[in-house]
Amino acid sequence: MPGMAARNAASRVVVSIAAAIRLVSSVVGGLIVLYAVFVLFEANPDNPIVQFTAGVRNDLGAFTRDLFTPEDPKIANTVNALIAAIVWVVGGNLLSKAVTRLAPRPKASSKD
Repeated sequence: MPGMAARNAASRVVVSIAAAIRLVSSVVGGLIVLYAVFVLFEANPDNPIVQFTAGVRNDLGAFTRDLFTPEDPKIANTVNALIAAIVWVVGGNLLSKAVTRLAPRPKASSKD
């Protein structure tokens, strides 16, 4: 059954791609959440970890910058960053599910 083996291999590749999408989007979302926590608790902005997470927020989460503008800039930055993280995680999961639907399904075996 070479057709079945190829179908199973293709299915594994598609499922692996979907898992990679979930992993990357979750890591990006997690780093943006970590940045939001650093902002909320006023972490040292010169710390390399804070700078790294700020870079991730600026590069991959900038689409929510100034989305909400409460008077307190710390609260505004935290809320907007958390929304970016939610978009990354939910969007990644939805994309992953869509990719998984592309995986070839095994044909039903006919037993006569």
